[in-house]
Amino acid sequence: MAVLLKEKYGVNQFCAYTDLRSSFEFLQSQKDFEYSDILLDQDIHKTYANEPLDVGYLNQLEKEYGLPNLWPYIENDRIVRYGLFLREYPHDTPPYTHKEMMRVVQVKAKAIIKFFKEEKPDFLIISVLADISTMLVYQVAKKMGVKTFFIQTARIGPRYTITEEYGTLSYVEKIFEELQTNENAYPKELDLAKNFLNQFRDNPQPHSKKDSPKERPINRKKQFSFLLPQNIFTSIRWAVKIWTDYIFNPHRDDYIVVKPWHYFWDRLKRKVRILIGFEDLYDAVTEEDYALFPLQLEPEMSHTLFAPFYNDQLWVIKQTARSLPIHFKLYVKEHPAMFGYRTRAFYKQLKKIPNVKLIHPETSNFELIKNSKLIVAITSTAAWEGVLLKKPVITFGNVFYNAMPMVKKCVAIETLPEIVKSQLENFKYDEQALLNLIAAIYKESTELDLAQIWDVEGGGQMEKHEKEISFFIDLIASKLYLKPTTTI
Repeated sequence: MAVLLKEKYGVNQFCAYTDLRSSFEFLQSQKDFEYSDILLDQDIHKTYANEPLDVGYLNQLEKEYGLPNLWPYIENDRIVRYGLFLREYPHDTPPYTHKEMMRVVQVKAKAIIKFFKEEKPDFLIISVLADISTMLVYQVAKKMGVKTFFIQTARIGPRYTITEEYGTLSYVEKIFEELQTNENAYPKELDLAKNFLNQFRDNPQPHSKKDSPKERPINRKKQFSFLLPQNIFTSIRWAVKIWTDYIFNPHRDDYIVVKPWHYFWDRLKRKVRILIGFEDLYDAVTEEDYALFPLQLEPEMSHTLFAPFYNDQLWVIKQTARSLPIHFKLYVKEHPAMFGYRTRAFYKQLKKIPNVKLIHPETSNFELIKNSKLIVAITSTAAWEGVLLKKPVITFGNVFYNAMPMVKKCVAIETLPEIVKSQLENFKYDEQALLNLIAAIYKESTELDLAQIWDVEGGGQMEKHEKEISFFIDLIASKLYLKPTTTI
């Protein structure tokens, strides 16, 4: 992206703050241009151990950058707060004391504020807000008046958009509001919206195919395929590589480096869970009135950032179940990517709730959605799919489809029973509002499969995606009123 900004729009000065040492080393070694400064989170993090705790500084920091206090920065950091990423879910033990957490915030805030004051960037492009550092980078940029672009999936095909506010899709919402008052403002995008909606309803497809039941190993046979004769040597080589990479890593003391013994121990526990199985806990889908609650991936930015007070999904399910009509069931379906991670104890707690049914993860989401009376979700894509299929939806977090009046967000848990009652008895589906929102997404997004580029390809095949990335850079440049200096 930086290369295209330079070549196409003449942006020739860059600075960077990176979480990963591999990214830091790449940015230092690349020859396309020179960064004025590059900060590495790993190196800054190490300094906390010798940093004297300065409560006065933290109090002042809280006044300037608090949300309204500094805990949201810590709670959003899966490593510092929960020890996750270093350990597999459901690990829930922080590797730091309260005072150590405060010192971590202190050293990172000092470094990031100094960085922004010295570099004085005109704009910020950021794709993840999942730890103390990235949250500080975002908030410091906003406080200092730096134009901030947060990259977000548009949840319509392989499209991505940008927003200035992480709690919503700011540019999409602006176009949506315009369309709500003038339906003819963007006829081309409205036609695209109608085609998308018709195609989706004729043949619903999951937004993320890699997280669909068909793609995920959600049975014993797939989970233990690594032991098959044709796979065993590959598995052994992989295990050896994990150990050797760690032993010969000169930076293995970086705080995000996973210890091999933790890696293998956590995976062994997960495989044992799968070997024991969950089949005896699943309930049958029958012809009855039910609301659907899709469990979400953990740990995940979608609820630590967008629904920070609804992280405890078991608690949310309990409140939802007691808010339904007496004859209703609450169908709870596991996220395909979480198969084997949650414990039997978690599912048994769910099944203690009288009107809850646990549904097999291989069950089609779309069949469950089509036959449901209501969908209740934190920020789930399944709820968005429910909206597309004309279902009443209740959310708990900040998510873009909350912009539509027919979607209700629960902001106080004691109001949930009334919201449920209203959505079941007085729901008014608004096709035009949905088309307007989809049209706004088409207007303010471009086709760019970042999940494929980053997660699948590891960023190693960027050249073949140059055209897609160029269109996305055009979108960013339009918000900065930049004019192309050359045609690519």
